[in-house]
This record gives sequence, structure tokens and C-alpha cells, in this order.
Amino acid sequence: MPNIKSAKKRMRSNAKKAEINTIVTSSMRTAIKKFEKEVKAGNKEEASNLFNIATQRIDKAMSSGLVHQNKAARLKSRLSKMKNAME
Repeated sequence: MPNIKSAKKRMRSNAKKAEINTIVTSSMRTAIKKFEKEVKAGNKEEASNLFNIATQRIDKAMSSGLVHQNKAARLKSRLSKMKNAME
């Protein structure tokens, strides 16, 4: 446990950031899974809506540094291939 005031504040801020990071990452994964589920079901309209949401969540995770730029591009590429294969 830190004794210095700035170290205590750093612990609090790190905890808040960690919580936000887990929320952003898990929402990204959830959006991807929902999209994949709709693709398997064959719902084109719902899949295209979820594709847009998933790409937004991936971009947000990338911009905050939670996902590397190359991984984000790879994920979006895979999702777009799935979407295009439906049509």
C-alpha cells in the first residue's frame, strides 16, 4: 500500500482506467460475437447493422491502445469477408 499522496492517487486512477479498458474490450468482443451469430443465422439486415457496430467498437479499442492497429485491421477484414460471403 503506498504512503505517498501521488502514489495513492495513481492507484485510484489506474483502477478507473483498468475498469474502462475492460468495458471497451469486452464490448468489442461481444459485438463481434453478435455479428458472427447473425451471419450464421443468415440475417443479412441485422448482420449489416451489427457489422457497423462491431467496426466502431474495434476502432474505439484501437484508438485507445487496447488493440494493436494490425489486429484491428485483421478483425475488420475478417468481419467484412463474412459479410460479403453472405451476399
